[in-house]
Amino acid sequence: MRRRVCAAGNCQWFYARPDARLRPGIGAYRGFRSTAGTPQERLVVPTGRVSLLIGFGSEMRLGRTGRGAAGAAAAHTSVVSGLHTRARVLGHQGDLHGVELTLAPWAAYRLLGASLGELADTVTDPADVLGDRVRDLGAALEAAPGWRERFALLDEALLRWTAGAAPSREPSPAVLEAWRLLDRTAGSLPIGELAARTGWSLRHLENRFREQVGLTPKRLARVLRLNRAIRLLATGAGAAGVAADCGFYDQAHLSREFTAMTGLPPGRFLAARSGTSAWLAG
Repeated sequence: MRRRVCAAGNCQWFYARPDARLRPGIGAYRGFRSTAGTPQERLVVPTGRVSLLIGFGSEMRLGRTGRGAAGAAAAHTSVVSGLHTRARVLGHQGDLHGVELTLAPWAAYRLLGASLGELADTVTDPADVLGDRVRDLGAALEAAPGWRERFALLDEALLRWTAGAAPSREPSPAVLEAWRLLDRTAGSLPIGELAARTGWSLRHLENRFREQVGLTPKRLARVLRLNRAIRLLATGAGAAGVAADCGFYDQAHLSREFTAMTGLPPGRFLAARSGTSAWLAG
């Protein structure tokens, strides 16, 4: 387990790897605690992963960014967030405490027992998907004396839930391979070639992919290209080169995609993100 403290000293993160039997479908556990005392906001960028956040009492609000985002954000203590293609703004009143884990879509399909297409572009109370067992887990996590004990409880619960998953919840091998190809190539593989490698028609792949991953292959590819562009730009790489490397037509196309998916052009996005970390991975 490792611990990180923000520069202001009023927020902490605790990280641990899940049990080997849960990997690679479930990413690193991330415990968090903010005691800022004043309202905070973070931009939550889509990542191509499902997020399960279990909060310990404090409320958070998640709302859309950009055009058409009017209206009050819904309040939640815990959330499960399906795949999405638009960034969200996470706000809280300055005290937020809980744990988050990210799941590859195929692992979420197995674990959650729901069509990921129904969870796409939504934020849902985990109890609506997982029932009382997630409430019981949340209470046990909050009562645990420390993060080592919390992470051990997560291992125990997730191994039990995975073992109890119905055989019908196993993702199709073709969908799993298509997801791996897109993930490995950061969304740069042409969708027609992707379908050809599965042996399915594009329409059939889209339908099964939407059910078991949450987005169509084309929409997921957009998310993966954006994430790779963010990583490269954050290293100081030039926008024109990043656009070419990530499969955008040109720098203007990169800027349009950034604005459409995050609400900000690349330069403003990186400036706003500098020195901060989103509480949610997306």
